[in-house]
Amino acid sequence: MTYVTQVFTDLVRVETRLYNAVNARLQTELGLGLGQFEFMAIIDRVPGCRVLDIAREVAITVGATSKAVDRLEAAGWCVRSAHPQDRRSSVLGLTAEGAALLERSRPVVEAELAALTVGVPSGGLDQVAATMATLRTALERRSPAGAE
Repeated sequence: MTYVTQVFTDLVRVETRLYNAVNARLQTELGLGLGQFEFMAIIDRVPGCRVLDIAREVAITVGATSKAVDRLEAAGWCVRSAHPQDRRSSVLGLTAEGAALLERSRPVVEAELAALTVGVPSGGLDQVAATMATLRTALERRSPAGAE
């Protein structure tokens, strides 16, 4: 196995284990999945958020994103409203219940991530963050996020 292949394998395994642990804690404490949390956080952060905005950010198809947003709507956590300039598009917003759930879930996510990374030496996460930001930027330049 080459060095870059080992880095890739480690990156994927770390991401999977972090995701699963945070997801399990959110599910246990709040009945919310990490994917739902991520979508709600994007809706909250992006003014005039559309399904396409989420799809581009998380690099999945518009169809998969739309189905996930349908589930958020069915749970009563988000609503779609007509886009003021584009009749073919909807603007997403959190309901009061969705916004409250998102605010309750943020400290849970932060606490679990802090607990999972407590063994990383001082400054180590800063180095990882800088490297991941550089790699993400390079990858998004090569293949724009959300490209189908």
